[in-house]
Amino acid sequence: MNLTIENILLVGSLLLFISIIVGKTTYKFGVPTLLLFLGIGMLAGSEGIGGINFDNPKIAQFMGVVSLNFILFSGGLDTNWQMVKPILRQGIVLSTLGVLLTAVSLGTFVWLVTDFTIYESMLLGSIVSSTDAAAVFSILRSKNLALKTNLRPTLELESGSNDPMAYVLTIAFLTLVINQDQSIVSVIPMLLQQMILGGIAGFGFGKLSKFIINKIKLDFEGLYPVLVIALMFITFSVTDFMGGNGFLSIYICAVYLGNQDLLHKKTILKMYDGLAWLMQIVLFLTLGLLVFPTRIFPVIGIGMLISVFLIIVARPIGVFISLIFFKMKLKRRFYISWVGLRGAAPIVFATYPLLAGIEKADMIFNIVFFISVTSVLIQGTTLTLFAKWLKVASPEQAKAFDASDRSISEVIKTTMQEIKVLPGCYAVNKKIVELSFPKEGIIAMIKRNDNYITPSGSTVLEANDILLILSDNQEGIDKVNDCLKK
Repeated sequence: MNLTIENILLVGSLLLFISIIVGKTTYKFGVPTLLLFLGIGMLAGSEGIGGINFDNPKIAQFMGVVSLNFILFSGGLDTNWQMVKPILRQGIVLSTLGVLLTAVSLGTFVWLVTDFTIYESMLLGSIVSSTDAAAVFSILRSKNLALKTNLRPTLELESGSNDPMAYVLTIAFLTLVINQDQSIVSVIPMLLQQMILGGIAGFGFGKLSKFIINKIKLDFEGLYPVLVIALMFITFSVTDFMGGNGFLSIYICAVYLGNQDLLHKKTILKMYDGLAWLMQIVLFLTLGLLVFPTRIFPVIGIGMLISVFLIIVARPIGVFISLIFFKMKLKRRFYISWVGLRGAAPIVFATYPLLAGIEKADMIFNIVFFISVTSVLIQGTTLTLFAKWLKVASPEQAKAFDASDRSISEVIKTTMQEIKVLPGCYAVNKKIVELSFPKEGIIAMIKRNDNYITPSGSTVLEANDILLILSDNQEGIDKVNDCLKK
């Protein structure tokens, strides 16, 4: 079947519907949902029962980049800074040095066991060097896996922030494969430029985005998530245009925004959660359509050898050396090594050699696809089992705390008090969202003259307003007073 304007919506919606239904019914058996999406895409492809003819790496890459924008941004918004702060150094080291060590060790192994040149081998190692945010976020959160201490935020921070490093290494070694006369030293400035500009741009756009979201007045609440989407793509595109790493910038921007007071923040978070799932499904379906199973079979042998080395040797090397200067129990290091899931991101990165037209591009793509499938299938199905074996799972398998839970806990207050906004007070003529309101208290209602107002973040406080404050304790009430007066 050839995709046309007339049938693309029908085919796409049917594939989406089937993916959701099949994913819901089969996940009970321990099969990772993302792998099912990939399988459905392959079945619908040119060599499957669907017979959809799709062999366009450029479109697949475009879909992949757009999807990764949403996935990384959603992961950043859900990142709780208070939980991440204690393990920030470990996460940064894992997402930079850990990725580099994994790429180099795997690339060296590929160079020794194949006829790839050293640069081609390092290119393959770079493509699969990062853990996949889509796979880690979806599997950890859907399994509701409760892990001891700060293990889970460490894994989520690493997976959300290490794709930029893998992308930079991929582009660097692809450049060296194309330009054989260049030395590895020649790409170091590009590596530094990508990471430094990406980090600075991410933080800068985060502050700018907060200002725009809270200052602009839109007539409809539903437009605020749309505004955030526009800001996300602007952040990525402008950073990329300046020569920085767009993936890194949008992740940092999202982490900053996710830990700030924003207008209609709950609406934004909920919408991005749904969009992230949609993009994961679309991404895996698209990549499944792009794959020709008959081209995978010839590389199964070498693919399995490389995949086993990556899981058993290369990933642990990257983790253990990266964390050598941090105090951490051995079993925790082993578990971090095991949660080295490869997923859609490496397959997206593998389209870059295809579009560049290098000699072994097809073989690299097929090997990367095989590695991603085996990684999700082997590691993704055993996360709970290994957590129990290594005794890193919490005794109670309660649902892990996330951004959506915060809105529930914050409304359970035990102390109530009325506070009057006096003329000349700092809070007069300011939006509630601009006050950095303490999390210990909430404004349940505002009495203005003889009217009662249900407040939101965009509500502007006026002199002589009477605020009904709910708080956990008297200390929270005191913090509210301080916030209003400053």
